[in-house]
Amino acid sequence: MTNNRDEDGSSKDKSTVVEKGVKEDIKNILVLLFLYILQGIPLGLAAAIPLILTNRNVSYKQQAEFSFSYWPFSVKLLWAPIVDSCFVKSFGRRKSWLVPIQYLLGVTMYILSNNVDYYLGEPLFDGDEKREPNLTMLTAMFFFLNFLAATQDIAVDGWALTMLQKHNVGYASTCNSVGQTAGYFMGYVFFMALESYDMVTLPGFLRFWAVIFTISTTLVAVLKHEKDEGELVVDGSEDDEHEEIGDLGVVDTYKLLWSIIKLGVMPATIGMLLTSKIGFAATDAVTGLKLVEKGVPKDKLAMLAIPMIPLQIVLPWVISKYTSGPRPMDVFLKAIPARLMMGPVMAWLVWSTPSWKQENGEFPLSFYVLIIILYAIHQVTLYSMFVSIMAFFAQVSDPAVGGTYMTLLNTITNLGGNWPSTLALWFVDSLTVTECRGGNQEDGVEVQGACLGKDGMEQCERMGGTCTVYTDGYYVEVAVCCVIGLAWYLVWGARTITKLQDQPEQSWRVVKQKRKQ
Repeated sequence: MTNNRDEDGSSKDKSTVVEKGVKEDIKNILVLLFLYILQGIPLGLAAAIPLILTNRNVSYKQQAEFSFSYWPFSVKLLWAPIVDSCFVKSFGRRKSWLVPIQYLLGVTMYILSNNVDYYLGEPLFDGDEKREPNLTMLTAMFFFLNFLAATQDIAVDGWALTMLQKHNVGYASTCNSVGQTAGYFMGYVFFMALESYDMVTLPGFLRFWAVIFTISTTLVAVLKHEKDEGELVVDGSEDDEHEEIGDLGVVDTYKLLWSIIKLGVMPATIGMLLTSKIGFAATDAVTGLKLVEKGVPKDKLAMLAIPMIPLQIVLPWVISKYTSGPRPMDVFLKAIPARLMMGPVMAWLVWSTPSWKQENGEFPLSFYVLIIILYAIHQVTLYSMFVSIMAFFAQVSDPAVGGTYMTLLNTITNLGGNWPSTLALWFVDSLTVTECRGGNQEDGVEVQGACLGKDGMEQCERMGGTCTVYTDGYYVEVAVCCVIGLAWYLVWGARTITKLQDQPEQSWRVVKQKRKQ
């Protein structure tokens, strides 16, 4: 009888939510959207670097080295409790971190603008030859930028749980996806488009955003005020009793984090998040670079993301209608098989690319239309998974430690995507079998050996040989990843996700877990 009353109550609450809508929170939603847009800028700039490096004869292992610059979002859990518990109360719990971090982002962008050409190996003076890119410094600088963006993300994710009213908290994931997409677009696609037409340089673009970050952060600091959270109240048991938790110190917050990890639902949750993206690793990490390697101009490939922007902005709002209910992960489960199917399709696209190339070296419009269609389908599957998992996190996270709880789940999710992608980039060359065969035109000497990468191919041609690719590691990886991903889904993944979604709310509450200890 108790369960039936709870279900009836949930239905009434849901009807109330529909009636209220988002009108009363529209200003807060716009603020969150703006903050997530700023967060996407350094992510977009970091995504542009691999394409820029393709013209510097950089190997896939070196690309894998730079991919470590994305890892702060996968390890931000290490300092999330500090962000969640150390603050100046008079200034604001989240603003205490948000404001200085965004100022530091602006300063770092300005400093990087003065050195990025040197790190990329650009000639310092007219007439100088290009040098080898300094991958170590590039990786370190963008790692630091992403570290700052990840810290900003911790503060904004935590702020979203209190900035929005409870019945609108599901829109936090929508603001996240739409805002990051818009910021990513400006930092990646918009920059690549302007740069290809010599309208802007990377140093100039970095300086521009350094100024924008400084001005916008000042406006947020002055004009936006936080609600006084006071004592956080959360459910302490299955009856109407409540337990109050005041502001926690750093040590207590780390202890609370450990209590979250020890929850009975967490081992399966962590295992699912760390392994759910193995099946897409090669497709997501290598396909774009392979298209450039096959001759597709990098600026045009970046420009193809423009038609995706309306889709990426609209998709989260559409998908959120299906994830705002009690079972958001149903969308996640439906999207996995569709996204796995895109692996062989994208591999076919890469394989067929040379056949589309015309005699003048250009590609027909129909080829770019095909890419847009395939990427659009891929984006639908990707955003379906992203929005649904974010809605699920917002639903189960304990409001008492919202920033730390959300960051734990988001961090593990990001790590679950980054480690397979880095390995996929790292092993492309190792799994590729090539051979340079032919005779030296000057000395008549037979040459034979591997000719990996653009450098290897050019060296083989200079020696009068022909580079033959017997096995491309990309196709091997796509096949292996898809098989692993399908087996994961059928044997363990779908069943585990369903069980987690069926868990009662109290299973996710850390307060209740602490009381039992």
